[in-house]
Amino acid sequence: MPLTYTNEAPTKLPGKYAAMVVCWLLGNGCLFSWNSMLTIGDYYATLFPRYHPTRVFTLAYQPFALGTLAILTYYEAKINTRRRNLFGYTLFFISALLVLVVDLATSGKGGIGPYIGICLISGAFGVADAHVQGGMVGDLSYMLPEFIQSFLAGLAASGVLTSGLRLITKAAFESSKDGLRKGAILFLAISAFFELLCVLLYAFVFPKLPIVKYYRSKAASEGSKTVSADLAAGGIYAEPGREVEEDPKQLERLSTKELLFQNIDYAFDMFLIYVLTLSIFPGFLSEDTGSHSLGSWYALVLIAMYNVWDIIGRYIPLIKCLKLESRRGLMILILARFLLVPAFYFTAKYGDQGWMIMLTSFLGLTNGYFTVCVLTSAPRGYKGPEQNALGNILVLFLLGGIFAGVTLDWLWLIGKGW
Repeated sequence: MPLTYTNEAPTKLPGKYAAMVVCWLLGNGCLFSWNSMLTIGDYYATLFPRYHPTRVFTLAYQPFALGTLAILTYYEAKINTRRRNLFGYTLFFISALLVLVVDLATSGKGGIGPYIGICLISGAFGVADAHVQGGMVGDLSYMLPEFIQSFLAGLAASGVLTSGLRLITKAAFESSKDGLRKGAILFLAISAFFELLCVLLYAFVFPKLPIVKYYRSKAASEGSKTVSADLAAGGIYAEPGREVEEDPKQLERLSTKELLFQNIDYAFDMFLIYVLTLSIFPGFLSEDTGSHSLGSWYALVLIAMYNVWDIIGRYIPLIKCLKLESRRGLMILILARFLLVPAFYFTAKYGDQGWMIMLTSFLGLTNGYFTVCVLTSAPRGYKGPEQNALGNILVLFLLGGIFAGVTLDWLWLIGKGW
Protein backbone atom coordinates (compact mmCIF):
# COMPACT_ATOMS: atom_id res chain seq x y z
CA MET A 1 0.00 0.00 0.00
CA PRO A 2 1.58 3.33 -1.04
CA LEU A 3 2.46 5.94 1.57
CA THR A 4 0.18 8.94 1.89
CA TYR A 5 2.25 12.10 2.15
CA THR A 6 1.14 15.14 4.10
CA ASN A 7 2.62 18.55 4.74
CA GLU A 8 2.80 17.78 8.45
CA ALA A 9 5.55 15.67 10.03
CA PRO A 10 4.57 12.07 10.71
CA THR A 11 4.02 11.73 14.44
CA LYS A 12 5.32 8.21 15.09
CA LEU A 13 7.98 7.78 12.42
CA PRO A 14 11.28 6.96 14.19
CA GLY A 15 14.63 8.61 13.58
CA LYS A 16 13.85 12.28 14.17
CA TYR A 17 16.36 12.88 16.95
CA ALA A 18 18.99 10.65 15.38
CA ALA A 19 18.57 12.66 12.16
CA MET A 20 18.97 15.93 14.11
CA VAL A 21 22.24 14.66 15.62
CA VAL A 22 23.54 13.54 12.22
CA CYS A 23 22.51 16.88 10.66
CA TRP A 24 24.40 18.68 13.43
CA LEU A 25 27.53 16.61 12.77
CA LEU A 26 27.25 17.06 9.00
CA GLY A 27 26.84 20.82 9.46
CA ASN A 28 29.89 20.76 11.68
CA GLY A 29 31.85 18.93 9.01
CA CYS A 30 30.82 21.45 6.36
CA LEU A 31 33.03 24.13 7.93
CA PHE A 32 35.25 22.24 10.40
CA SER A 33 38.29 22.04 8.09
CA TRP A 34 37.95 25.62 6.92
CA ASN A 35 37.47 26.94 10.45
CA SER A 36 40.57 24.97 11.43
CA MET A 37 42.52 26.92 8.81
CA LEU A 38 41.18 30.24 10.12
CA THR A 39 41.64 29.35 13.78
CA ILE A 40 45.35 28.56 13.39
CA GLY A 41 45.74 32.00 11.85
CA ASP A 42 48.31 32.87 14.52
CA TYR A 43 50.51 30.03 13.23
CA TYR A 44 50.18 31.13 9.60
CA ALA A 45 50.77 34.78 10.60
CA THR A 46 54.12 33.64 12.03
CA LEU A 47 54.87 31.44 9.01
CA PHE A 48 53.90 34.03 6.36
CA PRO A 49 54.22 37.42 8.14
CA ARG A 50 54.23 39.53 4.95
CA TYR A 51 51.26 37.97 3.14
CA HIS A 52 48.19 38.62 5.35
CA PRO A 53 47.28 34.89 5.35
CA THR A 54 43.94 35.18 7.18
CA ARG A 55 42.60 37.60 4.59
CA VAL A 56 44.22 36.02 1.51
CA PHE A 57 43.18 32.43 2.30
CA THR A 58 39.58 33.60 2.69
CA LEU A 59 39.79 35.57 -0.55
CA ALA A 60 41.20 32.50 -2.36
CA TYR A 61 38.40 30.33 -0.96
CA GLN A 62 35.42 32.46 -1.94
CA PRO A 63 35.61 32.76 -5.77
CA PHE A 64 35.77 28.97 -6.04
CA ALA A 65 32.88 28.52 -3.62
CA LEU A 66 30.70 31.14 -5.31
CA GLY A 67 31.47 30.12 -8.91
CA THR A 68 30.94 26.42 -8.24
CA LEU A 69 27.68 26.99 -6.39
CA ALA A 70 26.36 29.25 -9.17
CA ILE A 71 26.83 26.38 -11.65
CA LEU A 72 25.35 23.81 -9.26
CA THR A 73 22.33 26.03 -8.55
CA TYR A 74 21.65 26.49 -12.26
CA TYR A 75 21.68 22.72 -12.86
CA GLU A 76 20.23 21.83 -9.43
CA ALA A 77 17.19 19.90 -10.76
CA LYS A 78 19.42 17.48 -12.73
CA ILE A 79 22.15 16.86 -10.16
CA ASN A 80 22.40 13.67 -8.11
CA THR A 81 22.29 15.02 -4.53
CA ARG A 82 23.97 11.97 -3.01
CA ARG A 83 26.91 12.13 -5.42
CA ARG A 84 27.16 15.89 -4.90
CA ASN A 85 27.33 15.74 -1.11
CA LEU A 86 29.63 12.73 -0.99
CA PHE A 87 32.02 14.45 -3.41
CA GLY A 88 31.99 17.57 -1.22
CA TYR A 89 32.71 15.79 2.06
CA THR A 90 35.39 13.64 0.42
CA LEU A 91 37.07 16.75 -1.02
CA PHE A 92 36.99 18.33 2.45
CA PHE A 93 38.79 15.25 3.82
CA ILE A 94 41.43 15.21 1.05
CA SER A 95 42.04 18.98 1.31
CA ALA A 96 42.42 18.84 5.11
CA LEU A 97 44.91 16.00 4.68
CA LEU A 98 46.84 17.99 2.05
CA VAL A 99 47.21 21.01 4.37
CA LEU A 100 48.82 18.65 6.89
CA VAL A 101 51.04 17.07 4.21
CA VAL A 102 52.26 20.47 2.97
CA ASP A 103 53.30 21.46 6.48
CA LEU A 104 55.03 18.15 7.20
CA ALA A 105 56.76 18.07 3.81
CA THR A 106 58.21 21.58 4.27
CA SER A 107 58.92 21.14 8.00
CA GLY A 108 56.93 24.29 8.66
CA LYS A 109 59.52 26.58 7.05
CA GLY A 110 57.13 28.90 5.25
CA GLY A 111 58.10 30.61 2.01
CA ILE A 112 56.20 31.50 -1.14
CA GLY A 113 55.90 27.90 -2.42
CA PRO A 114 54.00 26.47 0.58
CA TYR A 115 51.98 29.71 0.74
CA ILE A 116 50.76 29.28 -2.85
CA GLY A 117 50.06 25.61 -2.16
CA ILE A 118 47.85 26.45 0.82
CA CYS A 119 46.07 29.14 -1.22
CA LEU A 120 45.24 26.47 -3.84
CA ILE A 121 43.99 24.13 -1.12
CA SER A 122 41.83 27.00 0.15
CA GLY A 123 40.25 27.08 -3.32
CA ALA A 124 39.57 23.33 -3.04
CA PHE A 125 37.84 23.97 0.30
CA GLY A 126 35.65 26.50 -1.54
CA VAL A 127 34.64 23.92 -4.18
CA ALA A 128 33.83 21.40 -1.43
CA ASP A 129 31.77 23.97 0.48
CA ALA A 130 29.71 24.79 -2.62
CA HIS A 131 28.86 21.12 -3.09
CA VAL A 132 28.03 20.41 0.54
CA GLN A 133 26.44 23.56 1.90
CA GLY A 134 24.12 24.16 -1.04
CA GLY A 135 23.40 20.44 -1.40
CA MET A 136 22.61 19.87 2.26
CA VAL A 137 20.53 23.04 2.76
CA GLY A 138 18.55 22.20 -0.37
CA ASP A 139 18.11 18.59 0.74
CA LEU A 140 16.98 19.53 4.24
CA SER A 141 14.68 22.35 3.10
CA TYR A 142 11.89 19.87 2.27
CA MET A 143 12.27 18.01 5.57
CA LEU A 144 11.51 19.16 9.13
CA PRO A 145 12.64 22.73 10.01
CA GLU A 146 14.45 21.19 13.00
CA PHE A 147 16.78 19.37 10.59
CA ILE A 148 17.97 22.50 8.80
CA GLN A 149 18.20 24.31 12.14
CA SER A 150 20.44 21.48 13.46
CA PHE A 151 22.58 21.63 10.32
CA LEU A 152 22.98 25.41 10.66
CA ALA A 153 23.76 25.04 14.37
CA GLY A 154 26.40 22.48 13.40
CA LEU A 155 27.95 25.03 11.03
CA ALA A 156 28.32 27.44 13.95
CA ALA A 157 29.42 24.68 16.33
CA SER A 158 32.38 23.96 14.05
CA GLY A 159 33.64 27.43 14.93
CA VAL A 160 33.11 26.86 18.65
CA LEU A 161 34.87 23.49 18.59
CA THR A 162 37.81 24.71 16.54
CA SER A 163 38.21 27.78 18.75
CA GLY A 164 38.03 25.66 21.90
CA LEU A 165 40.53 23.13 20.55
CA ARG A 166 42.84 25.92 19.45
CA LEU A 167 42.84 27.52 22.89
CA ILE A 168 43.60 24.11 24.45
CA THR A 169 46.41 23.25 22.01
CA LYS A 170 47.92 26.73 22.32
CA ALA A 171 47.96 26.42 26.10
CA ALA A 172 49.28 22.84 26.00
CA PHE A 173 52.19 23.54 23.65
CA GLU A 174 52.91 27.19 24.44
CA SER A 175 55.95 26.52 26.60
CA SER A 176 57.42 23.72 24.44
CA LYS A 177 59.90 24.15 21.60
CA ASP A 178 58.11 24.76 18.29
CA GLY A 179 54.86 24.60 20.28
CA LEU A 180 52.82 26.73 17.87
CA ARG A 181 53.51 24.31 15.01
CA LYS A 182 52.85 21.20 17.11
CA GLY A 183 49.45 22.56 18.12
CA ALA A 184 48.61 23.38 14.49
CA ILE A 185 49.61 19.89 13.28
CA LEU A 186 47.45 18.20 15.94
CA PHE A 187 44.64 20.52 14.96
CA LEU A 188 44.86 19.62 11.26
CA ALA A 189 44.99 15.88 12.01
CA ILE A 190 41.78 16.10 14.08
CA SER A 191 40.17 18.06 11.26
CA ALA A 192 40.99 15.42 8.62
CA PHE A 193 39.67 12.62 10.85
CA PHE A 194 36.39 14.45 11.46
CA GLU A 195 35.83 15.00 7.73
CA LEU A 196 36.27 11.27 7.15
CA LEU A 197 33.62 10.65 9.81
CA CYS A 198 31.21 12.94 7.92
CA VAL A 199 31.75 10.98 4.68
CA LEU A 200 30.78 7.78 6.49
CA LEU A 201 27.77 9.34 8.25
CA TYR A 202 26.29 10.73 5.04
CA ALA A 203 27.01 7.59 3.02
CA PHE A 204 25.80 4.91 5.43
CA VAL A 205 23.75 6.37 8.31
CA PHE A 206 21.67 9.36 7.18
CA PRO A 207 19.88 7.77 4.16
CA LYS A 208 18.72 4.78 6.22
CA LEU A 209 16.83 6.78 8.88
CA PRO A 210 13.04 6.19 8.49
CA ILE A 211 12.04 9.86 8.75
CA VAL A 212 14.63 10.84 6.15
CA LYS A 213 13.37 8.14 3.79
CA TYR A 214 9.81 9.44 4.31
CA TYR A 215 10.64 13.01 3.27
CA ARG A 216 12.78 11.92 0.35
CA SER A 217 9.99 9.64 -0.87
CA LYS A 218 7.59 12.57 -0.52
CA ALA A 219 9.92 14.78 -2.59
CA ALA A 220 10.17 12.05 -5.23
CA SER A 221 6.38 11.83 -5.38
CA GLU A 222 6.32 15.58 -6.11
CA GLY A 223 8.66 15.19 -9.06
CA SER A 224 12.13 15.49 -7.52
CA LYS A 225 14.75 13.54 -9.48
CA THR A 226 17.67 14.54 -7.27
CA VAL A 227 16.81 12.15 -4.42
CA SER A 228 16.72 8.83 -6.30
CA ALA A 229 20.27 7.74 -5.37
CA ASP A 230 19.73 8.58 -1.70
CA LEU A 231 16.45 6.64 -1.72
CA ALA A 232 18.23 3.68 -3.28
CA ALA A 233 20.89 3.88 -0.54
CA GLY A 234 18.03 3.68 1.97
CA GLY A 235 16.54 0.65 0.23
CA ILE A 236 13.75 2.47 -1.65
CA TYR A 237 13.52 2.47 -5.43
CA ALA A 238 11.15 5.29 -6.30
CA GLU A 239 8.62 4.84 -9.05
CA PRO A 240 6.04 7.35 -10.21
CA GLY A 241 2.98 6.93 -8.00
CA ARG A 242 -0.61 6.56 -9.08
CA GLU A 243 -1.42 9.98 -7.74
CA VAL A 244 0.93 11.45 -10.35
CA GLU A 245 -0.85 9.59 -13.15
CA GLU A 246 -4.17 10.89 -11.88
CA ASP A 247 -2.89 14.46 -11.48
CA PRO A 248 0.01 15.31 -13.87
CA LYS A 249 0.12 18.87 -12.42
CA GLN A 250 1.69 17.38 -9.30
CA LEU A 251 5.01 17.20 -11.16
CA GLU A 252 4.89 20.85 -12.21
CA ARG A 253 7.19 23.21 -10.33
CA LEU A 254 8.24 26.84 -10.35
CA SER A 255 11.44 27.63 -12.22
CA THR A 256 14.54 28.81 -10.39
CA LYS A 257 13.96 32.31 -11.79
CA GLU A 258 10.37 32.38 -10.50
CA LEU A 259 11.49 31.17 -7.08
CA LEU A 260 14.14 33.90 -6.96
CA PHE A 261 11.67 36.66 -7.83
CA GLN A 262 9.19 35.41 -5.22
CA ASN A 263 11.90 35.32 -2.53
CA ILE A 264 14.16 38.20 -3.57
CA ASP A 265 13.86 39.79 -0.11
CA TYR A 266 15.01 36.58 1.60
CA ALA A 267 17.90 36.31 -0.89
CA PHE A 268 19.03 39.87 -0.12
CA ASP A 269 18.64 39.15 3.60
CA MET A 270 21.19 36.34 3.28
CA PHE A 271 23.54 38.52 1.23
CA LEU A 272 23.37 41.43 3.70
CA ILE A 273 23.84 39.25 6.79
CA TYR A 274 27.10 37.82 5.49
CA VAL A 275 28.51 40.86 3.71
CA LEU A 276 28.55 42.60 7.09
CA THR A 277 29.79 39.64 9.11
CA LEU A 278 32.69 38.81 6.78
CA SER A 279 33.74 42.44 6.43
CA ILE A 280 34.62 42.23 10.14
CA PHE A 281 35.24 38.54 10.88
CA PRO A 282 37.89 37.13 10.86
CA GLY A 283 40.28 39.59 9.16
CA PHE A 284 39.51 42.74 11.14
CA LEU A 285 39.35 40.83 14.43
CA SER A 286 42.68 39.10 13.70
CA GLU A 287 44.74 42.10 12.59
CA ASP A 288 43.10 45.45 13.35
CA THR A 289 42.00 45.47 16.97
CA GLY A 290 45.26 46.81 18.40
CA SER A 291 47.39 45.57 21.30
CA HIS A 292 45.78 44.70 24.61
CA SER A 293 46.56 42.96 27.88
CA LEU A 294 45.57 39.57 26.44
CA GLY A 295 48.46 39.77 23.97
CA SER A 296 48.56 36.96 21.40
CA TRP A 297 45.45 35.45 23.00
CA TYR A 298 43.31 38.48 22.12
CA ALA A 299 42.39 37.53 18.53
CA LEU A 300 41.72 33.92 19.61
CA VAL A 301 39.38 35.09 22.37
CA LEU A 302 37.50 37.40 19.98
CA ILE A 303 37.04 34.63 17.40
CA ALA A 304 35.96 32.21 20.14
CA MET A 305 33.37 34.67 21.47
CA TYR A 306 31.99 35.25 17.98
CA ASN A 307 31.62 31.51 17.44
CA VAL A 308 29.99 30.83 20.83
CA TRP A 309 27.37 33.55 20.37
CA ASP A 310 26.81 32.54 16.74
CA ILE A 311 25.70 29.07 17.83
CA ILE A 312 23.58 30.51 20.67
CA GLY A 313 21.85 32.72 18.09
CA ARG A 314 21.06 29.67 15.95
CA TYR A 315 19.20 27.97 18.82
CA ILE A 316 17.10 30.99 19.83
CA PRO A 317 14.54 30.49 16.97
CA LEU A 318 13.65 27.09 18.48
CA ILE A 319 11.69 29.15 21.04
CA LYS A 320 8.71 29.99 18.85
CA CYS A 321 7.86 33.28 20.56
CA LEU A 322 11.41 34.51 19.88
CA LYS A 323 11.53 33.51 16.21
CA LEU A 324 11.14 36.46 13.83
CA GLU A 325 9.02 35.45 10.82
CA SER A 326 7.97 38.87 9.47
CA ARG A 327 9.64 39.44 6.11
CA ARG A 328 9.62 43.21 6.57
CA GLY A 329 10.86 42.93 10.15
CA LEU A 330 13.78 40.75 9.07
CA MET A 331 14.82 43.21 6.37
CA ILE A 332 14.63 46.25 8.69
CA LEU A 333 16.68 44.62 11.46
CA ILE A 334 19.25 43.18 9.06
CA LEU A 335 19.77 46.66 7.56
CA ALA A 336 20.00 48.20 11.06
CA ARG A 337 22.77 45.70 11.85
CA PHE A 338 25.11 47.73 9.59
CA LEU A 339 25.43 50.22 12.47
CA LEU A 340 27.99 47.72 13.77
CA VAL A 341 30.54 49.01 11.22
CA PRO A 342 31.05 52.44 12.86
CA ALA A 343 30.70 50.77 16.27
CA PHE A 344 33.65 48.44 15.55
CA TYR A 345 35.69 51.28 14.02
CA PHE A 346 35.40 53.57 17.03
CA THR A 347 35.77 50.73 19.55
CA ALA A 348 39.02 49.58 17.89
CA LYS A 349 40.28 53.17 17.96
CA TYR A 350 39.12 54.35 21.38
CA GLY A 351 37.52 51.46 23.31
CA ASP A 352 39.00 48.78 25.53
CA GLN A 353 38.96 45.02 25.03
CA GLY A 354 35.77 44.52 27.05
CA TRP A 355 33.73 46.61 24.61
CA MET A 356 35.30 44.84 21.64
CA ILE A 357 34.43 41.42 23.10
CA MET A 358 30.84 42.57 23.66
CA LEU A 359 30.49 43.87 20.08
CA THR A 360 32.00 40.68 18.65
CA SER A 361 29.55 38.61 20.69
CA PHE A 362 26.63 40.65 19.34
CA LEU A 363 27.92 40.22 15.79
CA GLY A 364 27.92 36.44 16.25
CA LEU A 365 24.52 36.36 17.99
CA THR A 366 22.75 38.30 15.23
CA ASN A 367 24.53 36.38 12.46
CA GLY A 368 23.30 33.03 13.76
CA TYR A 369 19.80 34.20 14.66
CA PHE A 370 18.98 35.89 11.35
CA THR A 371 20.47 33.02 9.31
CA VAL A 372 18.17 30.44 10.91
CA CYS A 373 15.12 32.72 10.75
CA VAL A 374 15.54 33.24 7.00
CA LEU A 375 16.46 29.68 6.00
CA THR A 376 13.63 28.06 7.98
CA SER A 377 10.95 30.58 6.95
CA ALA A 378 11.61 30.87 3.21
CA PRO A 379 10.87 27.26 2.08
CA ARG A 380 7.42 27.05 3.69
CA GLY A 381 4.52 26.49 1.31
CA TYR A 382 6.52 25.08 -1.59
CA LYS A 383 6.81 21.55 -3.00
CA GLY A 384 9.88 19.43 -2.27
CA PRO A 385 11.72 20.14 -5.55
CA GLU A 386 11.00 23.87 -5.19
CA GLN A 387 12.24 23.88 -1.59
CA ASN A 388 15.44 22.16 -2.71
CA ALA A 389 15.99 24.77 -5.44
CA LEU A 390 15.20 27.65 -3.07
CA GLY A 391 17.69 26.32 -0.52
CA ASN A 392 20.40 26.38 -3.19
CA ILE A 393 19.45 29.93 -4.23
CA LEU A 394 19.63 31.24 -0.65
CA VAL A 395 23.02 29.60 -0.04
CA LEU A 396 24.26 31.13 -3.32
CA PHE A 397 23.36 34.60 -1.99
CA LEU A 398 24.92 33.68 1.36
CA LEU A 399 28.22 32.86 -0.36
CA GLY A 400 27.88 35.99 -2.49
CA GLY A 401 27.64 38.00 0.73
CA ILE A 402 30.69 36.24 2.14
CA PHE A 403 32.69 36.98 -1.02
CA ALA A 404 31.70 40.66 -0.97
CA GLY A 405 32.43 40.80 2.76
CA VAL A 406 35.96 39.38 2.57
CA THR A 407 36.68 41.80 -0.30
CA LEU A 408 35.41 44.80 1.68
CA ASP A 409 37.42 43.58 4.69
CA TRP A 410 40.54 44.92 2.94
CA LEU A 411 39.21 48.46 3.33
CA TRP A 412 40.19 48.30 7.01
CA LEU A 413 43.83 48.35 5.83
CA ILE A 414 43.54 51.79 4.20
CA GLY A 415 46.07 54.14 5.76
CA LYS A 416 47.97 51.32 7.48
CA GLY A 417 50.90 51.10 5.06
CA TRP A 418 49.86 48.11 2.93
